[in-house]
Amino acid sequence: MADRHLGWALLLTAAISLLPAPASPQETVQGPGFAAKASTLAATTLGPSTTAARDRGKTGTEAAPGAGVADCEPDMIGFELVTGYVFTAPDDLLDSIPGTLMLTDCLEACQNNDTCHSVNYETGLCVMFSSNADKYPGALTKSQFPVFTIYAQKSCLGVKPCERAWCFDRVQAHRLNGYVQRQQTAGSRQECLELCLGEREFPCRSANFNNVTGVCELSDMDRLTVAGHSAFEAATDSEYLENNCVEVPVKLCEFKKLTGRILKTVDSVYQEVGSVDECRELCLNSPYRCHSYDYGDTGDLVCRLSHHSRATLSDIQDPYLNVAEASTYELSACYNVTIDCRAGDMVARIKTSKLFNGKIYAKGSPNSCVKDVRESLDFELEMAYDDVECNVKHQGLGRYLNDVVIQHHDTIVTSSDLGLAVTCQYDLTNKTVSNEVDLGVQGDVKAAMTEEVIVDSPNVAMKITDRAGEDIKASAEVGDPLALRFEILDRNSPYEIFVRELVAMDGVDSSEIVLIDADGCPTDHFIMGPLYKSSDSGKILLSYFDAFKFPSSEVVQFRALVTPCMPTCEPVQCDQEDASGELRSVNSFGRRRRRRRDTTTTTSRDDLLLVETIQITDKFGFNREKRNYNATSAFFSEDPSSPEGLCVNLAGVLVSGAVLVAVQVVVLLAWSYVWQRRKTNPGPSINLGLGLGFNHVARTDSLCKLYDVSYGHGRRY
Repeated sequence: MADRHLGWALLLTAAISLLPAPASPQETVQGPGFAAKASTLAATTLGPSTTAARDRGKTGTEAAPGAGVADCEPDMIGFELVTGYVFTAPDDLLDSIPGTLMLTDCLEACQNNDTCHSVNYETGLCVMFSSNADKYPGALTKSQFPVFTIYAQKSCLGVKPCERAWCFDRVQAHRLNGYVQRQQTAGSRQECLELCLGEREFPCRSANFNNVTGVCELSDMDRLTVAGHSAFEAATDSEYLENNCVEVPVKLCEFKKLTGRILKTVDSVYQEVGSVDECRELCLNSPYRCHSYDYGDTGDLVCRLSHHSRATLSDIQDPYLNVAEASTYELSACYNVTIDCRAGDMVARIKTSKLFNGKIYAKGSPNSCVKDVRESLDFELEMAYDDVECNVKHQGLGRYLNDVVIQHHDTIVTSSDLGLAVTCQYDLTNKTVSNEVDLGVQGDVKAAMTEEVIVDSPNVAMKITDRAGEDIKASAEVGDPLALRFEILDRNSPYEIFVRELVAMDGVDSSEIVLIDADGCPTDHFIMGPLYKSSDSGKILLSYFDAFKFPSSEVVQFRALVTPCMPTCEPVQCDQEDASGELRSVNSFGRRRRRRRDTTTTTSRDDLLLVETIQITDKFGFNREKRNYNATSAFFSEDPSSPEGLCVNLAGVLVSGAVLVAVQVVVLLAWSYVWQRRKTNPGPSINLGLGLGFNHVARTDSLCKLYDVSYGHGRRY
């Protein structure tokens, strides 16, 4: 491993040594696992053509923009970075600081020096100047291979910058297309970036400044949020300004591994870092927006950080060094998740660092409790506690929890997706409300009086009874007249109640029907009527219905949302169809769901979810028994349409049974008589036994058999 790291160090040293030789000997700095020569920037700075280039870029009538930096308040100083460019001004060179492994150290050194207006930085070297590229525009040129340089310019801003190491990244001759939120004219590039820095109506992540027209376009997107799109494009007269002060999510972050490459220039180098996970944490907690890191590729226990990634290096030629065994970890996206626990639901709110396309849903209900998201950095999922589709679990007193999935693909789950466990905890204990009134009396008299009031939340029960409200029904038959009763058990409670979203559910396959809708009105008056206050008490609501059931189950479960209100509940107007088919208005003490904006008021809605179950059977089993009984009788036919059919059929059964018994007795007597005659006087005298008139009665198998046998025997004798 040590040999491999030494090999990369020698490779970088050899590459840097290809630059033009310095005019005078300079100190060589050997960093951990890589080498950087202090002469790299000095050679570029002191080249023979640099003075002429500086003179060509100088305008004699233009005041130096950095002239006021020396008198600027320290907290108003900000830096602007240009990656891949080097500033050449040998006459204005203040100091060269070799061994600088942190861009932040280089910027801090310039900030503490009142005469410093700009710096050039490469990993291992910081060069400070007393002038800047605004004073000498022609002195800022693209840096040479094999490394790239970062140029930083110091400015005194009119808007207080953030506490990060620098405020903006600038990309010359480029712009971000298609995401402009506001457009106005600015007198200079610095004025444009100040407009973005001071924007309050939306998060200004970037700005485009046109050097010809002076138009400043503010955007809520930047190169990172639109990564993968083709929005960042070349534009000759424009300069792209990316705000490094914008707040970004840093909680749930995903890094993708890019094998075979590491950056040539990085912002920070840390030594003696114990693991790649520690390196990752250094990136997430850096004083700038860190977007990539590598670990152990330029030296043992060496961690290197950069605010660049592939999305921000599209304008740089060959920013990476190709190393087969090396890897760079690049930030893909970060997510900040917050939970809003409201009176009747929990809301999972997500902020992401990259435009999100996909969906968010409750883990157990991907099709019913879901929200599709398209091109958004902020999205949320509402999960009501009373919503069966979202399946929020109730665990203990006042504790609700659920699992949420953030899925990038519309159909499948991939390794990029996130699973979140969200929980809301409510304190449902009784509270003591006190009101202290200051009387303003001096002396020995007490200066305050205290009044205490304890308000208990109401206990509400839902019961299924008969129409008189007396007997609680555990089972019934389809068509039985029943009543659904909602009652506050404490008659002295100051509350009243209203009901909405009453649902009947099947006990087998979860089929359901809505009986009272979200507005508090019956959906079908022939199944369930409106809710009325009981004549006995205003704390009891009743709704009458005839028992019904689902085809696949005999269990019917009723679920309803009940909301207390004080001192009274106002009914809702519902249209009901009467017997003539005309609509008439009736009052129902269900009530319309409060809109979401009502949650900002001081009164919160505490919904109660009530559940009651009843077993309801149909009459088909009884009809089958009757049909089976009739089939075995074969003496009558039942007329189902006749209300007296049951009585007539029972009488027929009794008469037919008596006749049958009598016939059997007569047959036995006749058989005994014939048998005795045959013994005493054999012959065909059986015909005498046929003259008794039995053939006028319905024949039976026994009589036919007897006749056939006797006749045969008579002929034989």
